[in-house]
Amino acid sequence: MKKYALLLAIMAATTTVMAQKKPVLNHIALSVYDLEKATVFYRDILNIDTIPEPFHDGKHTWFKISEHGHLHLIKSATSITTHDKNTHLCFSVPSVEELMKVLEKHKIHYENWTGTPKTFNTRVDGVKQIYLKDPDGYWVEINDDKY
Repeated sequence: MKKYALLLAIMAATTTVMAQKKPVLNHIALSVYDLEKATVFYRDILNIDTIPEPFHDGKHTWFKISEHGHLHLIKSATSITTHDKNTHLCFSVPSVEELMKVLEKHKIHYENWTGTPKTFNTRVDGVKQIYLKDPDGYWVEINDDKY
């Protein structure tokens, strides 16, 4: 009888854990060297809205990137480092071509996946994409996937 009660307790605990909601992205934090340059890039070039941040210490900028998700820039890097293109942030926009015009206007280098400058590539699912680096060298993919 004790074994049966223990088995029921384990099954109930497992079911409770499995019934919990799945995790959702809360935020991504990037350590940046020059907070002002990084803020201008994400706010003015990529057109991502800033949101109030609680620290008010001049070392943080927060952006709203989804209904409940944020991007946090934190002034803490001691230098700008190299990053692999496979490690990147990705944002979807209504038109990759329109963003390419903005990048051209601001003389910001962008390329397709293989590294050909000033062009996009089209994934096998029909989504257009380009890649660029933010002021700290983090790779950013921009695509026109429907959102």
